[in-house]
Amino acid sequence: MVGEKEQKLTSFTGESGVSQEMTVKGTTRPAEKSRGMGKGSSLRGSTAEEMAKKQREIGVAEFFSRNRHLLGFDNKRKALLTTVKEAVDNSLDACEEAGILPEINIELIDMGNDRFRVIVEDNGPGIVKDQIPKIFAKLLYGSKFHSLKQSRGQQGIGISASVMYGQLTTGKPARITSRTSPSKPAHHYELLIDTQKNQPKILKDLEVNWHKEHGTRVEIDLEGSYNKGSQSVDEYIKQTAIINPHVTIIYTDPKSKQFIFPRATDQLPAMPKEIKPHPYGVELGILMRMLQTTEARTLQSFLTTEFSRVGPGTAKQICENAALLPNTKPKSMSHAQVEKLMEGIKKTKLVAPPTDCISPITAELLEKGIRKEINAEFYYATTRPPAVYRGNPFVIEAAIAYGGEIPADGSMRLLRFANRVPLLYQQGACAVTEAVTSTNWRGYGLQQSNGNMPQGPVVLVVHMASVWVPFTSEAKEAIAHYPEIIKEVKLAIQECGRNLARYVLKKKRVKDELKKRSYIEIFIPHVGEALKDLLKLKPVDESRIEENLKEILEKKRGKIEKLDFDPTKNKDYDEELAKFGKEEPEKQTDNEEEAGTQKAQDQ
Repeated sequence: MVGEKEQKLTSFTGESGVSQEMTVKGTTRPAEKSRGMGKGSSLRGSTAEEMAKKQREIGVAEFFSRNRHLLGFDNKRKALLTTVKEAVDNSLDACEEAGILPEINIELIDMGNDRFRVIVEDNGPGIVKDQIPKIFAKLLYGSKFHSLKQSRGQQGIGISASVMYGQLTTGKPARITSRTSPSKPAHHYELLIDTQKNQPKILKDLEVNWHKEHGTRVEIDLEGSYNKGSQSVDEYIKQTAIINPHVTIIYTDPKSKQFIFPRATDQLPAMPKEIKPHPYGVELGILMRMLQTTEARTLQSFLTTEFSRVGPGTAKQICENAALLPNTKPKSMSHAQVEKLMEGIKKTKLVAPPTDCISPITAELLEKGIRKEINAEFYYATTRPPAVYRGNPFVIEAAIAYGGEIPADGSMRLLRFANRVPLLYQQGACAVTEAVTSTNWRGYGLQQSNGNMPQGPVVLVVHMASVWVPFTSEAKEAIAHYPEIIKEVKLAIQECGRNLARYVLKKKRVKDELKKRSYIEIFIPHVGEALKDLLKLKPVDESRIEENLKEILEKKRGKIEKLDFDPTKNKDYDEELAKFGKEEPEKQTDNEEEAGTQKAQDQ
C-alpha cells in the first residue's frame, strides 16, 4: 500500500518496452507521479500551498536596487554622469518654472578609491520642507509624471535613484539643503532610502544658516569613475551649456579646476503650458479609469472637460459616431459602451493637440549654439511644424555644420537632445540614429555605405521637444522608434541636407570654374605676345592687351564668390568652449566587463 516504508513499483515502460522497477523509501506516491524524474531529481516537489507562501510583493526601490542598470548605473563612469545629469535637470526645471535665470554650481570631489562627492547647487525656488524627503528618498514620486507639458524630468525617479546608488555603493546618506525665501530658514536633511518599503529614512533634520536667499544644494557620495571623452561629465556640461543659452554653469572638476560657462542670453525660454490628454492618445483601459474618476455627470460633459480639442459640437459628434446618448452617465458605462466610445473617437476628425505645451529652442538659437562650439564654413538650422504621436504633440529641430575646422576623416558627429537634455549613450538604439542612417546622404554630397553614418566633415544636431519623450528605458538615453518620430526627424535632416547639397554643389562649381579660368589664363601672355609680334606693338601695349584680356575673361565668365574658409568669420565661436572636454581620454579605471559594455555602447 501507498505509505509503507519501502515498496517496489512498476513505474513505467522504458524505451525497450521492458517494465522497470523503482524502489521508493519513505512516503510513496503512485508510480505515474514519478514520470519525468531524472538522476538527482527530488521525488517530491513543492505543493501549490508551499509555493504560495513564497509569494511576496516586490518594492519599487528594492527592484531598482537590484536592477540599477535600468536607471543608468551600469558602470562607474556612467553612474557619475547620470547623477550629475539628474541633479542638473531638476535644477533647470525648477528655475525655469519659477521664472528664475538659472545659475548652477557643479562640483566633483575625488575622495580616493573610486569614490566621489557630487555637489550641485542652484538658485531655484527651493523645496518645501515636508517635500524634501519624498523627492530625494522615494522612487516614483514627483509632479511631472501626470503633467502634460514639456519638462526634462518625467518619471520622478532620477535624483532619488542617484541617492539610492550612492547609498548602495558607499553606505553614506544624501545631504540636502534647501531654502524657499529670505524670510524663512534653510532646512538641512540627511537621507537614506528604505528599499523594502520605498520610504525615506531621515537621519538628520536641522534648520541651518545658509548664504543663499533661495535655492537647493544636493550632496551625494558614490562610487564612480571620472574620465574625459565624448561620454563624460565634461561633455554633458558643455552640451547643456550650448543647448541652454540662458544658463550660467560654474563647474569644478575632480582636479579642482574651475570652468565658468556664462549665459548667452537673459531671456528665459517660453514657459510651456499644461494641457489635457488628446482623445487620439488615450487607450481603452485609461479611458475606463477616467470615466470612473471623473466629476462630469454626462458623457458630453466628460469629453469636453477631460480632453483637449473637444468642444460641445465635437463631443456630440463623437457620441453620434459611437451610437451613445450625450447624457449617458460616465460612471455607469459598461465595457461594451466604452469600446463603442473608443470607436466613435476614431471615427471623428479631431484637431491636433495644442502646441503651447512645448517650448522648442528655435532654429536661430540652435544655430547660434553650434556656432559657439564648432567653427565651420556652412551652417543651417530648421524647426519642423508640430506633429503628434499617440496624441502627444512634439517638435523636431535640426542643425547642421559643414567643413571648416571639422575633421574631414571619419563619420558624421551626431548630437542628440531631448527636451534640452543631451543624450550621450545608446546612440545605436535611438530613433534619431535610425533616421540618420536610413537617409540617402550621397544625394547631399557626402559619402555613405548602406545602413551606416555618412562620412565627411559634418556635425548634425537633432532636438526633440515633447510633453512626453518616449525613452527606451528609465535611464532616458535613447528615443523609441515611433514611426511618426522617425518620419519627422528624417524630414528635418533632409531639409538640412538639401541646403548642404546646394552649398557643396556651389563650392564644386566655383572650383571647376577656377580650374577652367586657370587654363585660359595660361594662354593670355602667349596671346599678348603673338599680337605684339603680328601688330608690331610696343612692350607697353603688350601689357595693356593682357590686362584687357583678363577684364574680358572676368566680364564674360562673371565674378566668382569666395567660398574659402575664413576662421575669423564666425563671431560666435568660443575657442575655450570648443577645447573644453576634448583632452585625450584618460585610461579607464573600470573593470574589463564594464569596459566591454562601454565599447559596445559607443559603437
